[in-house]
Amino acid sequence: MVSYKDLGLVNSRELFNKAIKGGYAIPAFNFNNMEQMQSIIQACVLMRSPVILQVSSGARQYANQTLLRYMAQGAVEYAKELGYNIPIVLHLDHGSSFELCVSCIEYGFSSVMIDASHLPYEENVALTKKVVDYAHKYDVTVEGELGVLAGIEDDVKAEHHTYTRPEEVEDFVKKTQVDSLAISIGTSHGANKFTPEQCHRDENGILIPPPLRFDILKEIEKKIPGFPIVLHGSSSVPQDLVEKINHYGGNLKDAIGIPESQLREAASSAVCKINIDSDGRLAMTAAVREVLFTKPEEFDPRKYLGPARDSLKELYMHKIKAVLGSDNKA
Repeated sequence: MVSYKDLGLVNSRELFNKAIKGGYAIPAFNFNNMEQMQSIIQACVLMRSPVILQVSSGARQYANQTLLRYMAQGAVEYAKELGYNIPIVLHLDHGSSFELCVSCIEYGFSSVMIDASHLPYEENVALTKKVVDYAHKYDVTVEGELGVLAGIEDDVKAEHHTYTRPEEVEDFVKKTQVDSLAISIGTSHGANKFTPEQCHRDENGILIPPPLRFDILKEIEKKIPGFPIVLHGSSSVPQDLVEKINHYGGNLKDAIGIPESQLREAASSAVCKINIDSDGRLAMTAAVREVLFTKPEEFDPRKYLGPARDSLKELYMHKIKAVLGSDNKA
């Protein structure tokens, strides 16, 4: 058993309390490798932002659970080396079982998500409570979910979304004692969040996705006032990155995301954690493709992963300041 406190990490409880009072959201950035971790810490230190390092079950298998633990510990020391000791959470994203959550806690995670949203309501409650009861013994925070997001993210797949039912949230939180709740109000996993048929075109011919259901969010806030709310699937899919990928040999079609203005509005409410993964993938892929396309003789991984890391850092700095509002909140 490794305690996250020995690694220099924190759980999310106090960060969320401050975020709700301050009208901003904590960035939850997914990472799978060293370059992603470096860019996240560089951006957050420069912007003086707290951060949640997110690891999916697929990322844990890819990177290795032991290496991830030391990478998270290294992230804490790296931030100090860069000049600012920002609060860092290590969080399991979309935990699919009690056993996986237990394993992550034993390997030093300070926060876990148990995603039982696909199960019948009472089964979701029972499994979430089981994880909470175990996690709280070690002061690890737990995120649950009500409602289902459409799209694909690693092993999480759903063809259709199911909006969160506001009438269920108070009962769910009371019975499970979760520390935060992921809801479904129209965000979606992946880079293809909407079909063109679901969108409309503005005067410039740009596809505009359907708006988030802020009416549902407001009803949820009334039911559980001051409770930490989480948005998954919140990448904006910048069209300049999509165009760059396609220009340098990619083949992304109908990649549409959530407008940043809507995410900023959400961040000013009880939404205190916003997950961003696909945008980071796009930024890195665009940079790698540009180097390999324009310099076909290049074979040193540092020469294309370095620019990818820099591109990701710039993207995250923008998200922290313009979308999440978490700059200078560390």
